[in-house]
Amino acid sequence: MKIAKHFASIFLLCMWLCTGASCAQKAVETVETRGVYGNPKPLWDKGYDLKELGVNAIFVHSGSINADMMKRAKSEGMKIYAEFATLNGKGYVEENPEAWAINEKGEKVEAATWFMGVCPTEPGFRQYRFGQLRDLLLEFDLDGVWMDYVHWHAQFEDPEPILPETCFCNHCLDGFSTETKLEIPEGTTAEKAEWILKHHDESWRDWRCKVIYDWTFEMKKIIKEVKPNALLGLYHCPWNDEEFDGARRRILGLDYELLRKTIDVFSPMVYHGRMERDPDWVQENILWFGNQLNITKGAYPKVWPIVQAHNSPGTISSEEFEDVLWGGLAGSSSGVMMFTTSSVAEDEGKIAVMKKVYTELMKGR
Repeated sequence: MKIAKHFASIFLLCMWLCTGASCAQKAVETVETRGVYGNPKPLWDKGYDLKELGVNAIFVHSGSINADMMKRAKSEGMKIYAEFATLNGKGYVEENPEAWAINEKGEKVEAATWFMGVCPTEPGFRQYRFGQLRDLLLEFDLDGVWMDYVHWHAQFEDPEPILPETCFCNHCLDGFSTETKLEIPEGTTAEKAEWILKHHDESWRDWRCKVIYDWTFEMKKIIKEVKPNALLGLYHCPWNDEEFDGARRRILGLDYELLRKTIDVFSPMVYHGRMERDPDWVQENILWFGNQLNITKGAYPKVWPIVQAHNSPGTISSEEFEDVLWGGLAGSSSGVMMFTTSSVAEDEGKIAVMKKVYTELMKGR
């Protein structure tokens, strides 16, 4: 009887401790990443130490990484993750037209505003990108690589996205035919595309998702060979299954159930300002995403969203920035970062917000 009372007292004590501020503290105990996206130089130039600002990770374009930056970031206790512009074909397709994506009319696609995609099945481009990844991992002691521009040619970051049908080049048509064992009738590229979309649309969408998944699979394999402990992350479109008639999977080729097999950390690009959404949408989206993938804190895959601090389009206020930072930490998220470091560095109000939020998270650990 005494033992029962003893355990009952412990239970009541635990219930009491997990109320009010204690519950809030417990909620942030598993936040492991307090990141910035972009070269940290703008903050360093202003005399800031990243660790003093509560930052513990930087995410930076692979082309901006150098030995001096690595040395200083490591001295401040930073994890360093390289953004890797995977399927951005700008500068490549112009010199290698065989890698140019082809639309359903049999024509070369035009740039989607500022983004120029590439055919993701073209052998030369695949070899080129995988070679770049190996060189990057061998040169720098990175904690992970974040794949960016991982989708078929399109533009999803704008309020009115550009969503073309691609790619119907010979590499893709042959790959689809071989994978599905479907014999595509003779004819022009436009006629072949019409036949596929009319008679085998579902198989076409499935195959395109597998092509994107294969990129993550191959990159994960290279990472494990060269630097086994490094993480593979993914910056990706944050749309749910229904938005724009299911375009995230249908056009971009992003199938979460496939991608969770290879991706260690998902980083939804919840740029509310760019996409003309309310700041509250960030929290709503991250809650949806965590539930959709049944994410559990402390286990893989993890969720570390990237939120908007950048003043374009319009102005992101300091208050708004704080709202989306906390929104990015909703649900099963265990980290957050913002776009971009320079956008924060040029605004003392945003620096103060970042320090406030990240310091609170540090106290909760």
